[in-house]
Amino acid sequence: MQVFKFGGASVKDAKSVKNMASIVAGFDDHIVVVVSAMGKMTNAFEDLVKDWFKGNKQMWDKLNLIRNFHMQLIDELFESNEDIYPIIDSLFFKIEDRLNRTPSLDFDFEYDQLVSFGEIISTTIVSHYLNKQQIKNKWIDIRFLLRTDDCWREAGVDWELSSKLIAEGFSFTDEKIYITQGFIGATPSDLTTTLGREGSDYTAAIIGNILNAERVVVWKDVPGILNADPQYFENPKKIAAMTYREAVELTFFGAKVIHPKTIKPLENKGIPLHVRSFIKPGAKGTIIGPEETDKIIKQIPVFIVKTRQVLITVSQPDFSFMDEESMAWIFGIFSELGMKINMIQQSALNLSISTDTPEHGILQLVERLAESFEVRYNDGLELITIRHFTNEAIEQEIGSRTVYVEQKSRRTARFLVVKKQAAVR
Repeated sequence: MQVFKFGGASVKDAKSVKNMASIVAGFDDHIVVVVSAMGKMTNAFEDLVKDWFKGNKQMWDKLNLIRNFHMQLIDELFESNEDIYPIIDSLFFKIEDRLNRTPSLDFDFEYDQLVSFGEIISTTIVSHYLNKQQIKNKWIDIRFLLRTDDCWREAGVDWELSSKLIAEGFSFTDEKIYITQGFIGATPSDLTTTLGREGSDYTAAIIGNILNAERVVVWKDVPGILNADPQYFENPKKIAAMTYREAVELTFFGAKVIHPKTIKPLENKGIPLHVRSFIKPGAKGTIIGPEETDKIIKQIPVFIVKTRQVLITVSQPDFSFMDEESMAWIFGIFSELGMKINMIQQSALNLSISTDTPEHGILQLVERLAESFEVRYNDGLELITIRHFTNEAIEQEIGSRTVYVEQKSRRTARFLVVKKQAAVR
């Protein structure tokens, strides 16, 4: 059996859903199909939650945009008398019911309860359409099978319980194809959780691991894994194959090819991950596999850009050293605020840290650090990572740009730089 994952771009409109159906119909294997929210609907639901939390009445306009998007897509796929309409109406009734309540004080909790509707609506539409096209499938609510802790927006998987439930839920005794959601799970008390942004890849890997899949296939709008994001670089090159280890390194540095947690469950079972194009489904794409894959890899520089970076420089106020005790306290603050550290540079008196600019601004972090240290910061920066760098690659990308922090290891060069005024497209 195989696990397929289709992201938002692959189901962004009626034409895309039809294309996805043709891909699934072209395989004769047992398949679990993991589907994300449609198009940019996760972003739309995130904006909706923010407005609800702020008491902004524009949330109703945003909900109408979300509803109209889905209803237009449904109108293009189904006849007006089909049962998909009342089912989708009932889901939007649940959303309205929640928005009519006063939110709790926990934004991350409320985020998980609302944003998850993107996946529920998407998979409901896809499942009904496949059945309409005589591609028989069973819709599964993954929240009843994938159990997690209550770390909202970054939930940890309960592997023991999830393994038992997923093996039972995807038994393939009477079904050949299952449709389910990525990105979401639930606590033992049935409160919805999410696995982290872009977490549908991780869901596919979890299911693949537990069911001992032959392979996991991630269908994307690119021909495979590229050595640079085409949003920022001209003429990126496709990488035919890479090892699990290399894929982990790239995702750690910020490459958006797959969710960072995807590789470990697959590596544990030796399950290959294929990244293929839903635009050209006959193309080979990229294979991520065991270390033996090194034998067929021709190393080329890989460019990774993380935008919206802020550089925090923390200094001892009394001219004492930046020792382990001080750094432990600083890292504790980052952990307490749920902020991820992307780069660290230490000197005798200073500790400089690059992190993503938080949704609610940087001031909360600065205020907490200022309780014990002097704090300075620079925002509007980019973190450029060049894996398998060459001098030519560094000159090509960094050139005369203002560099705040520079680091090099055997295979990787990293530069925290001032953001370019205009990206190459």
